[in-house]
Amino acid sequence: MNKRTKIKNIFNAPVEMSYTVMGWVRTFRNNQFIALNDGSCLANLQVVVDFESWDAALLKRITTGAALHIEGKLIASQGKGQTVELKAEKIDILGDCDPEVFPLQPKKHSLEFLREIAHLRFRTNTFSAISRVKQTLFYGIHKFFNDRDFVNVHAPIITGSDAEGAGEMFQVTTLDMNNPPKKEDGSINYKDDFFGKATNLTVSGQLQAELAALALGSVYTFGPTFRAEKSNTTRHLAEFWMMEPEVAFNDLHDNMDLAEDMLKFLIQYVLDNCEDDLAFLEQRLIDDEKTKPQAERSEMTLRGKLKFCLAEPFQRLTYTEAIEILKNSTPNKKGKFQFPIDKWGADLQSEHERYLVEKHFKKPVILTNYPADIKAFYMRQDDPKEGVAGPTVSAMDILFPGIGEIIGGSQREERLDLLLRRMNEMHIPAEEMSWFLDTRRYGTVPHAGFGLGFERLVLFVTGMTNIRDVIPFPRFPGNAEF
Repeated sequence: MNKRTKIKNIFNAPVEMSYTVMGWVRTFRNNQFIALNDGSCLANLQVVVDFESWDAALLKRITTGAALHIEGKLIASQGKGQTVELKAEKIDILGDCDPEVFPLQPKKHSLEFLREIAHLRFRTNTFSAISRVKQTLFYGIHKFFNDRDFVNVHAPIITGSDAEGAGEMFQVTTLDMNNPPKKEDGSINYKDDFFGKATNLTVSGQLQAELAALALGSVYTFGPTFRAEKSNTTRHLAEFWMMEPEVAFNDLHDNMDLAEDMLKFLIQYVLDNCEDDLAFLEQRLIDDEKTKPQAERSEMTLRGKLKFCLAEPFQRLTYTEAIEILKNSTPNKKGKFQFPIDKWGADLQSEHERYLVEKHFKKPVILTNYPADIKAFYMRQDDPKEGVAGPTVSAMDILFPGIGEIIGGSQREERLDLLLRRMNEMHIPAEEMSWFLDTRRYGTVPHAGFGLGFERLVLFVTGMTNIRDVIPFPRFPGNAEF
C-alpha cells in the first residue's frame, strides 16, 4: 500500500515507467476512461482501460465514488486536458460505491446541500481546494513565527476566566444539572464539580499568552476557541480556531507592524504554493457571481484581491479620523448605510469598515485608538487628546476588502492601578484574576498582541462567502452534527 505514487507527483514523473496509484473515481466514461483523484491535488489522473480485456463484472463496479488500486504504465496522452495518462494493467476495487444512493454524483451541487453532507463534501473540488489552501495557511503561520524565534504556547481549552468579559461562554461541568448541589442562597455549589469551581470553554488564549510573553518575550497560541453568542450569520461560528501572538516590549506601532508583516507573508505564501487551487476557486467565484446583479459583483478577482493587499503599505488612521470620514461620506449623507454614523463613539459595522477599505482608501486599513467603552478591559488607556470626544485605548483593527475586520489587537494595559480601575468599572472580580494581575506586580513591561480568527483568514483567501464552508464540521446555533 505504501508504495503508491500520489497523483500530484504523477504529472511530473518519467513516462514509460510503471506506477501504482490509489484514489476515488470521479467519473468513468465509455467503459474506458477513469478520472481518478486521491486528494493530493485538484487535477484528476486519467486512467485508460482497454475494456475488451477486462471482466465486465469488474468494470460495472467502477462507479463514481468507488475506491481503486491501479497499477499501470504512465504514457504521454494524446487527449485534451492532460499531458500524461496511466494505462491500466491491474485494477483492484478497494471499496464499492452504489451509484443509486451515493449523493455526490458528477454534477454541480449547492453549498447548502453540501453542508448537509459535510462528511462527504471533502470529495468535491471546492472543498478539497479549500482544505489544501487551509493547510498551507496553517503551516505558513507556524513558519512565520518560528522564523522569528517565537515560542508556541498551548493555552488551556478549559478555563475559569472570561478573557473578553462578555460572558458568552459554554459551561463545562460533570454535575447532574437536573439536580445540582445548591448553596444556602440557592446558587449552584461547584465545590463538588470536577474542577471544584465553575469552568468554561475558552474564548481566547490571550491572557495565558501574556503570562508566557512576560517571561519568554515572544509567544503565540494557536488553538480552538468557543463563543456561545447567538450569532447565526455567515461570519460567525460557535467553535473556531484563533491565532494569538503576544510580545513583550512591543507597543501599538510594533503590534501593527507585526500584524501587517504576517498577513502579507501569509498571502504571498499561499499565492506561491496554491496556484492551481486558487485558480479553481477564482473561477468558481466568477461563475457564481454571474448570477448576481452587477452592483453586487466583486470589483476584483480572487487573486486580484489578494495581490491588492500586497501592493501598498496598509493605511493607518485613528478611529476619530475614521468617524469624520464616515460622517461626511456620500453613503452616510444619502442614508445608504444601514447603521448611520452620527456621532463619535459609534461601534463600526462591516459596511463602514468595507467603505473605508474598498471605496475611500482603496487599500487595507488599520484603525487605532478606539473609544474605551467599546473595547475590552485589558487594552492600554491612552492619554487624553485634544479634539477627541472621550477616553480611548491603544487598540487596533485591521480591515480587509470584502470581509471587514480580520485582526483585532491592542497594546495591553501594563499599569496595575489603571488595570484594576478598569476591571472594577467592568465588574470583573480582581480576586479571581490575581494570577493575571501578578504579571503587573512583578516586573511589568509594555507588551502587545492581537488575535486572528483562522477561519476568517481562510474565508478571505478562498473567496468563500459563508464561514461554515471553510471549517470541516461547523458549529453554530442549533447545529452540532458529525
